[in-house]
Amino acid sequence: MQDNQGSGQYDVNDATLKFVRRRDDITLDDDPNILRAEMSCGHAVSPESLTAWCRSLLDQGQYKFSCPAITHGTEKCNAEWPYLEVRKLAVLSDSEQAHFEENMALMAASEYCEFKSCPSCGSYVEREDLTNLCVKCTICTSVKKKTYQFCWQCMREWEGAAANFLRCGYEDCVNPDVDKLTKCTDTRLSYVNNVECPAIRACPTCGLLLEHNGFACKNLMCKRCKVEFCFLCLKLKSVCNPIHGPYTVCSVAPRQTEIPIWRR
Repeated sequence: MQDNQGSGQYDVNDATLKFVRRRDDITLDDDPNILRAEMSCGHAVSPESLTAWCRSLLDQGQYKFSCPAITHGTEKCNAEWPYLEVRKLAVLSDSEQAHFEENMALMAASEYCEFKSCPSCGSYVEREDLTNLCVKCTICTSVKKKTYQFCWQCMREWEGAAANFLRCGYEDCVNPDVDKLTKCTDTRLSYVNNVECPAIRACPTCGLLLEHNGFACKNLMCKRCKVEFCFLCLKLKSVCNPIHGPYTVCSVAPRQTEIPIWRR
């Protein structure tokens, strides 16, 4: 099937679109020769600016698209755009549409469930009990005509008792994320009195590994659970910041040795 590359321009005869001749509210480009369309929130975009903005959100691990237009001072519109609207007004090619939808599906799935590829057959398996590292692959169980279970931590066929939170029967079974937490280098937060702390932290809410680039304030927004926390003390922003501001040193929590379980 040939890829529809798209024209990168709007069809002027499309009566379902509202065309405007005004500044692009994403890039602030005011070239009067560019035809722009009005989004449902009332802000104007071109196919190029809309595609670039939504792709940047996907790259940040966000699968919901919101309007970045500035409304008052530094306040953003933040209206959420339905994907069907984005797909139409961004004039996506077939390959771009496939890229968007595949990444959106993966990110949405990772937000609501925990899944990995089975080490035997490669199919995606969901771990329903987040306190048990022993996971059953139904496909392998059917094909092999016997129960096939693997370790969620070291990704090998299960060895030992079938209910264990820490590790399976292999002596070298370790959580690679915990290994990263214990072995990562330190970083300095230059905007927070140059304080030093581990460069990688596990989100205290969902356990996703996050890295601080050393700039801006000490708070990070987790791209999976969307909860903001202090990278130094690992408390929620709502707990830490009223006492210690975003650029003030609170306390530096020691390196984490466990991955928090997401209690959804």
